[in-house]
Amino acid sequence: MARYPRPTREDLAAAGDRTLPDVIAPGLDVLFVGINPGLWSAATGRHFARPGNRFWPALHLGGFTPRLLHPSEQDLLPGYGLGITNVVARASARADELTAAELVAGVRILAGKVERYRPRWVAVVGVTAYRIGFLRPKATFGRQPEPLGGSRVWVLPNPSGLNAHFTPETLGAAFAELHAAVRAEPGAPPAAP
Repeated sequence: MARYPRPTREDLAAAGDRTLPDVIAPGLDVLFVGINPGLWSAATGRHFARPGNRFWPALHLGGFTPRLLHPSEQDLLPGYGLGITNVVARASARADELTAAELVAGVRILAGKVERYRPRWVAVVGVTAYRIGFLRPKATFGRQPEPLGGSRVWVLPNPSGLNAHFTPETLGAAFAELHAAVRAEPGAPPAAP
């Protein structure tokens, strides 16, 4: 597995406002949607790359991958029917640096991607960003009643190491709930309204 060198302070400082290419393909089972890339991810060119981020372990514990993948292996995801994008494309040190307007605008861009690529499910990792960007202030975790671009929507906890409310095990269990829902509802996404 190809690893990448640990970013230096200079690398991280230069990564602000960079963007990451999506890992996406038509007809995925699940398109995971991060809030925005962190500086570590932007510096390495890999989603959820910061040591301590629990996305990759949760993905494996949730049953989506047969083994724990390293962020450098993100390009294997479409082979498992999975992809990654972000609500907001630009990198920042912390997600709370984003404005509500950026999140709302990001959801409009996300809706276009979803309509184009037609994943069966869209899984947003971060309930606060979901509430703000999707204009659903009372949303909770799990399946959402409103589709996005014809795809079912699920909200997962933020896997950042800064989210102390969830352990690796409870994150894995949350991802497993989505995995069970994906397996229970096979086939193409519902028709767009």
